[in-house]
Amino acid sequence: MIALESHPDGVVLPVRAQPGSRKNELRGEHEGMLKVCVTQAPEKGKANKAIAEFLAKTLGLKKSQIELLSGETSPRKKFLVRGIEAHDLAAKLA
Repeated sequence: MIALESHPDGVVLPVRAQPGSRKNELRGEHEGMLKVCVTQAPEKGKANKAIAEFLAKTLGLKKSQIELLSGETSPRKKFLVRGIEAHDLAAKLA
């Protein structure tokens, strides 16, 4: 199960990033985090931006609702998903 955390502005979504993949996709849960694969290379924040855009598109949210909180250079990242409750986000991920 993905360890979603409540936040005053929404929900914190832990992500295990895999940049440089063959295609953009969600690979389910991995050690309590959502595994997200993107084709972008991990340079100058390009992969982080691609992950945020892919999450927004996949979850049916606006790009402005998703913000990287921590893990800029790490595969373990935390994204803030604004304006949504934890149970609603969990339902979208299921």
